[in-house]
Amino acid sequence: MPALVDPAICTGCEDCIAVCPTECITLTDSKAKVDPDDCTDCEACVDACPEDAISMVD
Repeated sequence: MPALVDPAICTGCEDCIAVCPTECITLTDSKAKVDPDDCTDCEACVDACPEDAISMVD
């Protein structure tokens, strides 16, 4: 289950990008976006997000 970013909460701080081991997170329109095909479900981005804008989805 890949990580999902809530764009309404994401501030574009890039903390999630810095910790992603597969580099599957990019900024699009100043919001984090996860490529679900490359996400390994490690949850590093979930822990790193200061706004709690990232969660794991089914």
